[in-house]
Amino acid sequence: MITSKQRAYLRALAHDLEPTVYIGRQGLTENIIKEMETGFEVRELVKVKIQEGCELDPKETANKIAERTGAEFVQAIGRKFVLYRESSDNKTIELPKPKKGDM
Repeated sequence: MITSKQRAYLRALAHDLEPTVYIGRQGLTENIIKEMETGFEVRELVKVKIQEGCELDPKETANKIAERTGAEFVQAIGRKFVLYRESSDNKTIELPKPKKGDM
């Protein structure tokens, strides 16, 4: 579980990111999950956009993906959301250390 300060740090990093995963009319498929897994290993921070033709709710979808992949929900704005999971092979993001009382 990440702290609120860590979440704020990740939100700042995600601000300028372009979405790398797009969810279309077919919804949440195994290919989307595979793409997310690849994104976590390469970038750790993945921004997703739900296309106009898709009826999925961004927050619900983000939480489902986070649960299936072991990722952390960072934020959802409009039809976009951001998830984070530390890479086992390619760690690039150094989160701020949690202090006592955080979380």
